[in-house]
Amino acid sequence: MIPFLNLTPGADAVEVRAAIDRVITRGWFVLGPELEAFERGFAAASQAAHAVGVGSGTDALAIALRVLGIGRGDEVITSPLSAAYSALAIMMVGARPVFADIDPARLTMDPDATAAAVTPRTRAIMPVHLYGQTADMPALMDVARRYNLVIVEDCCQAHLATCAGRPVGSFGTVAAYSFYPTKNLAALGDGGALTTNDPGLADHARRLRNGGQTDRYHHAEFGVNSRLDEIQAAVLAARLQWLPRWTAERRALARRYRASLANAPVAVPPERDAGHVYHLFPVLSDSRSALQGYLKARGIETLIHYPVPIPRQPAVASEQPAECPVADRVSAQVLSLPLHPGMTPQAIDEIAAALHAFHAAV
Repeated sequence: MIPFLNLTPGADAVEVRAAIDRVITRGWFVLGPELEAFERGFAAASQAAHAVGVGSGTDALAIALRVLGIGRGDEVITSPLSAAYSALAIMMVGARPVFADIDPARLTMDPDATAAAVTPRTRAIMPVHLYGQTADMPALMDVARRYNLVIVEDCCQAHLATCAGRPVGSFGTVAAYSFYPTKNLAALGDGGALTTNDPGLADHARRLRNGGQTDRYHHAEFGVNSRLDEIQAAVLAARLQWLPRWTAERRALARRYRASLANAPVAVPPERDAGHVYHLFPVLSDSRSALQGYLKARGIETLIHYPVPIPRQPAVASEQPAECPVADRVSAQVLSLPLHPGMTPQAIDEIAAALHAFHAAV
């Protein structure tokens, strides 16, 4: 059996256990020194001035939009191919998600489609750095400048990724990250953070995550209860030290996949930037269902990211989403192969051999 992912601590197990024990011994579980230390460390790793830990990546996106004053009556352009939470975060603040179709090779927002989606109500662009591959940020920045829009980067799948040599999160005014257990930097539960170089926006985000409090029991504005707890912050700080090593390992595994899948019966999306961090390794197949069943029968677990494009989700039907035919096609073809730190090169070879054997069988 080759599992899609292994979520139990591995090489980092000693540090993770020590982090948890340290928090339990101290007896301080919310908004304490572990969170402050992790925020400093994550800001430095992300090359940002400030990081604010929150309860989830979705909350990070929603709070990012709120600190920028985006809300009811506003429109935010985003990707139709992502976890639905990207669009749901826009709806959480009362704004309308508008979907710009994707580039068929990069699988992220097409800059021309983004420009065509701008209306007088558009306030922001929310590019999603998908599967660890960055959106075309130089081109999207040109669109933002042309129409005087702010950018909120969805970096939930792109920890430590770079685009044209610049770190993700450095293009937009605010960026959001998820630490869901499957992410490249993973908590042992939900967690998220937003980063920014603006101290005023960071302070506002800290108030909003804590009920809008200026100090204890004094709520100056409507806020939420979304705080990255001390245990998760301590675990993330421990794992942050491993992240560069894990990222290098992901890239090495991806290179082996690319070499092994030459002439295989699947399309492998090209690496558009060396800063790709390979949160996932997707391939495209017109025979996805048969291929997934063939691999399963041989003990190889795969997943689909994502089988339904966001504009097709009933949850956003009220927003009258535009047609996104490229995203529709990709959603019907995409299949994610196993890729994670600790995975052996031999497992990659076995999966590639199975893909080639599928081609011979059909």
